[in-house]
Amino acid sequence: MSGRLRWMALGLLIGLGVPAGARAADDASLLLNWYLGGLHTPFYLGKERGYYEEEGINLTINEGRGSGRSVQVVAAKGDTFGMSDAGSLMLGVAKGTPIKAVMSLLNTSGFGIISLAEAGIETAKDLEDKRLAVSPGDALTQLFPAVVKANGLDGDRIELVFMDPPAKPVAVMEGRADALLGGIDDQYFLIQAQGHGPAALRFADLGVNTVGMTIHTHQDVIQENPDLVRRFVKATVRSWEAAKEDPDAAVDAALEAKPDLNRESTLKQLEVDLGLLSSENTEGKGIGYGADEDWERTKQLLVEYRELETGRPGASFYTNEFLPE
Repeated sequence: MSGRLRWMALGLLIGLGVPAGARAADDASLLLNWYLGGLHTPFYLGKERGYYEEEGINLTINEGRGSGRSVQVVAAKGDTFGMSDAGSLMLGVAKGTPIKAVMSLLNTSGFGIISLAEAGIETAKDLEDKRLAVSPGDALTQLFPAVVKANGLDGDRIELVFMDPPAKPVAVMEGRADALLGGIDDQYFLIQAQGHGPAALRFADLGVNTVGMTIHTHQDVIQENPDLVRRFVKATVRSWEAAKEDPDAAVDAALEAKPDLNRESTLKQLEVDLGLLSSENTEGKGIGYGADEDWERTKQLLVEYRELETGRPGASFYTNEFLPE
């Protein structure tokens, strides 16, 4: 077919009102920050309901192995989009990684101090003279000194017990540690699923809030195919709005992809994450909106406690330009 005939055929399709979905869709992939859990169920709901397909996107969702790896893979263009916490993203970008957050998904941190209710840890002050299970080098352990400082604690009176992440809930349940640093949408429910009554203190309520989970992509994708980014963000916002309206449906969609998920635990995780979407600075702004104040505060904490070296403003690490108007 000659070029002129191809353009005539395309014009005929447009004139007949053939929808975008009838033409070839863009292939795109999303790399999760971890194994499929409650946080990720809205994406599966959106895919099941055809939200991405309606935006002309053939989306593949891949399980992840940590925020740091998600940053690296997207930077290498192994996946189109990735999920990572804002801290991992900032640390990567400061070292030259060519990515940018296109959605500030969770604007309140899910970091917390998890214990058994019977331990009586109801305030930060209660941590003194206790044993705290931590993992060397992780984001929570590095930010914990900020909690100590913000709450006027005597850090010398808190014993840090170092261990691998999977061992922390076991140590708390067996009484070898009084509390652990972990996710309020993760280890909290692991302990509860074993028949214990957990309790939690959120970093965000202890004066140490950071931007949580973000969705990012390569700078080349932003520059060369901004329309794809805009359509992906639109479908993602729609997916999360649908999950807010019907969390059970989101979990059911994820179970179709991974039947061995614990339905009750996954649903509880999602419900916690839905409560972390907004911060005081983003309330009412819509899903995915980021606030300069939150990003700047996150940057300052990383500079002080996680050895972030950058002269960039917090606002340079993310953008709201692709969010639906």
